[in-house]
Amino acid sequence: MLQKNMQFMDYLQNGVSVSFFHDGQQQSTLVYLVDYANVERNSFTVANQWMITDQKNGASAQGLQQVLGLNSYQTAWTWLHKIRAAMVNPNRCKLSGAVEVDETYIGGITKGKRGRGAENKVLVAVAVEYDGRKLGRCRMNILQDASSDSLHPFIIENVENGSTLLTVGWAGYNGIEDKGYKQKIKSGEEENLLPHIHTIVSLLKRWLLGTHQGAVEEKHLQAYLDEYVFRFNRRKSAQRGLLFYRLLESAMQTKTVTYDDLISRS
Repeated sequence: MLQKNMQFMDYLQNGVSVSFFHDGQQQSTLVYLVDYANVERNSFTVANQWMITDQKNGASAQGLQQVLGLNSYQTAWTWLHKIRAAMVNPNRCKLSGAVEVDETYIGGITKGKRGRGAENKVLVAVAVEYDGRKLGRCRMNILQDASSDSLHPFIIENVENGSTLLTVGWAGYNGIEDKGYKQKIKSGEEENLLPHIHTIVSLLKRWLLGTHQGAVEEKHLQAYLDEYVFRFNRRKSAQRGLLFYRLLESAMQTKTVTYDDLISRS
């Protein structure tokens, strides 16, 4: 704790050096957490500076409201969404090597058909690197459907060209070889086909139900997927303060999200 407080004091006094891309060029600058020249422009809320990044499972809006003693749930909810928006670095490296790719449905327990046509749930594409039994990084995005028109753009955006895709042979992956990827179709018992995907999805659903009590609206689900991916991909980070640094670095490259932006999502 002493080391973390010393590090944060250094951020406060000397600023944080971050790198970002602008017009295709990498640049660096100092981000100051406090405007010492124009003190009236500052506003403060006393909080544990490591609450968001240092907790393995993050925080819900209700939990943040209680910890900070905020009168408004809306304020806590908006703050968390602003942080989630900064968790996606537009210049992040793509997945590479052997990558499992599949789709899953996220949603409550409802009556309806199963499979890729499941009703009242949200279809999510999942990709995860693996090396033997070791899980690497992952990516998740909401899909409109499981067609090649939806799956191919997801792969191209998130997986390095030339990588080997492990799939279950769904028709939506047909033709992906023509776009520079190798495809290896797995066959056998369903639960053993893509074990790393099943592990990731199971952990995601447990996180949504545990930290957020499953209270995630469909129009905001992508933001929660982005937070989960950010946390999962940094689960082995020895320096938890580095997550705070990465957030600042990414925030320099992302558009500010307002409450009006959030509630206007369809």
